[in-house]
Amino acid sequence: MEDSPEKHSKEVDVYRDTWVRFLGYANEVGEAFRSLVPVSVVLASYAVATVYVSADAVDKGKKAAAAHGENPGKTARVTVAVVDTFLWQALASVAIPGFTINRVCAASLFLLGKTTRWPLPVRKWTTTAIGLSTIPFIITPIDRGVDLLLDSSVRRLYGGGEKHE
Repeated sequence: MEDSPEKHSKEVDVYRDTWVRFLGYANEVGEAFRSLVPVSVVLASYAVATVYVSADAVDKGKKAAAAHGENPGKTARVTVAVVDTFLWQALASVAIPGFTINRVCAASLFLLGKTTRWPLPVRKWTTTAIGLSTIPFIITPIDRGVDLLLDSSVRRLYGGGEKHE
């Protein structure tokens, strides 16, 4: 009896291949709504994204531990997996996109104030729509940029890391 193709397929990574990945974008959504919601809501969105980043790092550490069993260097490999994942996710999922959406929204609110006579609530909702619509366009360039940044810096210290796609 032959093995089915499903047995040879790549394992599903709950943090990257399922809806859970969207939790990493919570802070971008929070930033898009910043002009409409209390700051505590924006901070809560960063908390959600940070929990996601931390959970993914712990998951990759556990997977590295399982993959290396009792082999020499296991602790170092687990540490690299955790640190690399945390750094990558913190930059690519939280810091850089959060800053980017914040600045896009701030600039759009400013420009709408200077170039239109729209009432403030309309300008704020338009800014939120602009921020939300920007998210899909920034993900891939930021992900690739963070890979390049880490490949040319800290990954040289520990001999690589996991590529994130």
